[in-house]
Amino acid sequence: MLRFKPIEMAMLMTSSFCAQYHASYATKEDETRGRIHSEPSDPARSVFQRDRDRITHSTAFRRLEYKTQVFVNHEGDLFRTRLTHTLEVAQIARAIARQLHLNEDLVESIALAHDLGHTPFGHAGQDALNDCVKRYDPDGFGFEHNMHSLRIVDLLEERYAEFPGLNLSFETRAGILKHCSRKNALRLGDIAERFLSNKRPSLEAQVTNVADGIAYNNHDIDDGVRSGLINLEQLQEVVLFKEHFDVVMADYPNLKGRRIISETTRRMINTLIVNLVEQTRKNIVAHDIKSLEDVYKAPVLVEFSPDMALKEAELRKFLLTNLYRHYKVWRMAFKAQKIITDLFDVFMEEPRLLPPDYQKSSRDELILSVTDYVAGMTDRFAIKEHKKIFNVGN
Repeated sequence: MLRFKPIEMAMLMTSSFCAQYHASYATKEDETRGRIHSEPSDPARSVFQRDRDRITHSTAFRRLEYKTQVFVNHEGDLFRTRLTHTLEVAQIARAIARQLHLNEDLVESIALAHDLGHTPFGHAGQDALNDCVKRYDPDGFGFEHNMHSLRIVDLLEERYAEFPGLNLSFETRAGILKHCSRKNALRLGDIAERFLSNKRPSLEAQVTNVADGIAYNNHDIDDGVRSGLINLEQLQEVVLFKEHFDVVMADYPNLKGRRIISETTRRMINTLIVNLVEQTRKNIVAHDIKSLEDVYKAPVLVEFSPDMALKEAELRKFLLTNLYRHYKVWRMAFKAQKIITDLFDVFMEEPRLLPPDYQKSSRDELILSVTDYVAGMTDRFAIKEHKKIFNVGN
């Protein structure tokens, strides 16, 4: 009689459960395309569980705590950072994946890694760094945070004796690449093949992408009100918010303060998730999706209903106009871009100011090294580094 050790039996039971639980079009662990560097399997964890654990133990993941979502990190301790946003995306993505019988572990891995490549100071920092890279290398690839996330997990993380990076699975790495130009896809090889053959990403990657939008739209409402840049009266001009606000006030007429915003956004998130799941199920049936290969060949499947998509777009437009383009946010963005630009320029002009490991002799290597160094900074570190170099009194 064949006997298994307890840990082996647990893995067999887990694998059997997942095989029964996952839909036919979900990504399966036993069909993974593997890792860059071959490794023995783990008796206690699946392929994507190992990916998740490696990501959460990485240096880049810890740095997200001090990187901006919208507001500069030091402006207030209660505003969301890239880390809190990432955790919220992972929670929303898993909830959606569970309803659709997708691979929750893969969804979580992609969600936890999707922002690892973000610069300090959010999108303002990314735009500034992209401008810097293009200025010094007009024929190069510029800077894009999804591409840099992949570079981090493939090369820059230093945790393992046998290989650079985190050596994540092909499926997690492919899910990280939300956008990729044809030029970059040609350079990346098979991990970016879908951008050359016009294939769609896995449903797990599609879910994470939409969960990202659900998280930042609704939670930026919370941070925007907390900061005083937007208010309840303005928000009631937005149909999606107004619908839920009216129900909340009917249920709790004496509700006051921030609890109104929290209860309204909580219900909005739930409505968006329910609508997304329902519409995605309809799309899967309409396109007769039976396998992962069917997913690759189909149009985007994970989406809101047409009516909900219009409401969600109105919310995004409201936030763009009233929050992201608020003059106080512009001021923060202006300061952030100046810090990034000043640091990049001074390191290119005086490489000796860089830590020894980042000092390179050739121009091309130096551009890449400075990009890695600046992109890896937290908001606080970038501000301190700028002061050390440019404030004469320091």
